[in-house]
Amino acid sequence: MRPYILAETNWEALKGEKFDLAILPWGATEAHNYHLPYATDNIQADHMTAEAARIAWEQGVKPIVLPTLPFGVNTGQSDIYLDINLNPSTQLAILTDIVEVLNRQGVHKLLIFNGHGGNNFKPLVRELGYKFPEMFISFCFFPQALNKDLYFDEKGDHADEMETSLMLYLRPDLVSSKDKWGDGASKQYKIKSFSEGWAWAERKWSKISEDTGVGNPHSATKEKGERFFKDVTQKIGGFIYELCKADINDLYK
Repeated sequence: MRPYILAETNWEALKGEKFDLAILPWGATEAHNYHLPYATDNIQADHMTAEAARIAWEQGVKPIVLPTLPFGVNTGQSDIYLDINLNPSTQLAILTDIVEVLNRQGVHKLLIFNGHGGNNFKPLVRELGYKFPEMFISFCFFPQALNKDLYFDEKGDHADEMETSLMLYLRPDLVSSKDKWGDGASKQYKIKSFSEGWAWAERKWSKISEDTGVGNPHSATKEKGERFFKDVTQKIGGFIYELCKADINDLYK
């Protein structure tokens, strides 16, 4: 039993416990090329939050990892079979209920660990922070925590070299044989401003990728995944430690 994982602990252990921070992993259920499972984002979020929480716990603070929410925003993938969509308004309703419980029970810090690029928590955190001023709510998105170019050769953002390497390390039993892997080729918008990143419109996934991947996975290895996993969880573990220790009434210098 890991005492920092809510799903594994029990009432006997918790009835006199006080935690510094709740961590909510939030993933998605969606196709990941031909070779990765639909739960890829959830598996990564499960393992990363558990390891990062362990690192922080062993430094003397007390985070608690809530069960992973397995469905995310997949509005651009409505025609991809069994990609399960939660609308942002549904996410807000779910988050509101969770925050209300935490706030009532005296856990006034929440970190949302985002494991899926389609989730956008900033407007939700703004609204909840206004509604629950006693709470300090933050989120992180792990692919942005490190410079991916130092770990991987191919660029991409879905079922790419990074995600494939992570899954080869974390759950190789769920990765199909290499002859099944698609090449992750994807189309870009013809309108240049979208490709430059300062303008945005949602991508229609079935129109940009035949195999649902974005990014060539073929250079992926277990060793690359292990190195990235250990480095990113070390960094996130440090972040969790800082959040646990922080005085939410004295955050600025």
